[in-house]
Amino acid sequence: MDTDRMKKVCVVGASGKLGQYMVRHALDRGYEVVGVCRERSVPKLAAFEGRMTVVPGDTNDREVIRRAVAGCDGVLTVLVPWGVRQYASGTAQAVLDHARPGARLVFSCGWHITRDGKDRYSPMFRLGVRVAARVGRLVRYVEIDDQVEACRRIFASDTRWTVVRGSSLEEGESQGLPVWSRHVGDPVLASDLTRRVDFALFMVEALTDDTLVREAPAIVGRLTPSALAHAGGRANTPG
Repeated sequence: MDTDRMKKVCVVGASGKLGQYMVRHALDRGYEVVGVCRERSVPKLAAFEGRMTVVPGDTNDREVIRRAVAGCDGVLTVLVPWGVRQYASGTAQAVLDHARPGARLVFSCGWHITRDGKDRYSPMFRLGVRVAARVGRLVRYVEIDDQVEACRRIFASDTRWTVVRGSSLEEGESQGLPVWSRHVGDPVLASDLTRRVDFALFMVEALTDDTLVREAPAIVGRLTPSALAHAGGRANTPG
């Protein structure tokens, strides 16, 4: 997509750490920004007061999403598996249903999401996901299976979507646009670490990168050892 056509962007989940970085990147590009977050989290966006529009409410509230995405050329969505009430899938479905036809839809999730079953996970990674899912259900705090369902719906849709699958995250200065691959298990991803600010950068860049339409890139920090060793500093490695 021509960057000149990207004028107005909605960030769903704007008050979280990743969301705030996306807001900042979008504003730096001169986009008009609308943010969605729970009402009690609105104060977290105080630094952007006067520079963006905030629509308070749960992100799986269809009416909240309908109002927020109206007229937006792109929608950036943090798929958070909160609680046990289909929060992630409800959020994804609302965005899919209410975003304008042709809008670029970019969603965030973790490496545990697989599109085609060709991802290769270590035994430790698989164990970690199983434990997190089980504990999350027991304490009724997270519902990882619902994030899987959210992505299943996205993959099945005929919208202009991208699902960005993030590695482990850390804070720190930007290292630039992360390296990516189509499948977890690619040696380029072995370092399993990305700066959160750069995860957000990849999300915002994806809005205008048509090569990422209907892709599910798994990303890793550009200056991590595995990226330097296997990507030679390239922006991506679609393997």
